[in-house]
Amino acid sequence: MTEHAVALGEIVAALGGDLVGERAHARQVTRIGPLEDATASTISFLANPRYRAQLASTSAGCVIVAPALGEEAAARGAAIVTPDPYLYFARLTQWWAARVRPGAVPGLHVSAVVDPAACIGLGASIGALSVIEAGARIGDGAVIGAQCFVGRDARIGAGTRLHPRVTFGFECTIGMRGIVHSGAVIGADGFGFAPTRELGYVKIEQLGAVRIGDDVEIGANTCIDRGTLGDTVVGDGVKLDNLIQIAHNVRIGRGTAMAGCSAVAGSTRIGERCTIGGGAGILGHLTLADDVHISAQSTVSRSIAKPGVYTGFFPLDDNRAWEKNAVTLRQLHALRERVRQLERAARAGQAPSVTQQEQEPQPPGRDTTP
Repeated sequence: MTEHAVALGEIVAALGGDLVGERAHARQVTRIGPLEDATASTISFLANPRYRAQLASTSAGCVIVAPALGEEAAARGAAIVTPDPYLYFARLTQWWAARVRPGAVPGLHVSAVVDPAACIGLGASIGALSVIEAGARIGDGAVIGAQCFVGRDARIGAGTRLHPRVTFGFECTIGMRGIVHSGAVIGADGFGFAPTRELGYVKIEQLGAVRIGDDVEIGANTCIDRGTLGDTVVGDGVKLDNLIQIAHNVRIGRGTAMAGCSAVAGSTRIGERCTIGGGAGILGHLTLADDVHISAQSTVSRSIAKPGVYTGFFPLDDNRAWEKNAVTLRQLHALRERVRQLERAARAGQAPSVTQQEQEPQPPGRDTTP
């Protein structure tokens, strides 16, 4: 992080909070950093009570804490007391970045290719080697990074930023204050084909678009496919990590967040305020209710109607135990039938018949012949 000295009093004046500690207003910090490697010129934060012990050992010049730790933090030095330290930290990073990062220069780079039929808003910045096709509308203050492509009749909302090398397809839209990171592709064709015996697969043209709401962030190399007939829709405030696949006709509700390498198959509807863990997969034509939380690496194979946390992966184990458990899973149906036999026999007061000799499960793939 760039060295940039700022007084704690200036931070509190901009972001609020109670500044405590001896001569705290005059103290200056030059960076934001974690507690464990902080120096006297670092401002840090403590949001998780599990790390409370680090408060006494850190060398941070200022620590952002909750009211419960205010006195303890003030006893060691300067502190900013706020009800939600993690939220304060997030806002501090935004405030800091706005001060130290150079802003985009409004106007068109000389190498940009902008169709005369495109509309560029006031204060917008169009970077080097970017292409803006006919009918595209770029909102006021939007930033189109170097080597971006914005297709015909696309809409980029006011204050939205496309980082370098984003592809934003024809007729697709994104609202205000969005962020799309490098390598993302918005509006590629969905994976639609009609199988035939003679011709293999016949392409189904994707006639819809992608509609993205306000305050959406889309990670690097994430792909959102256009709809087949209707649009693929991403609601306001959605956050998508890197390397995510959103297939055609998917709808993602407001405030949902998805971690890296997750994927959603076609025509699935995800509710509001959901979270999808890294590497999770959601099959097509399903519906997830609001406030559903999917654990990392889970596979969602059915619709979920009730809010809650859902997990669908097999726990890690040492290989020998995993092999035995895998064999047991393959035998579950037969074991269920044996239990039913035993229950019927018990109800009838009869001794159960033995249909096969019980044997120790063998690891998959090993020869069990005597």
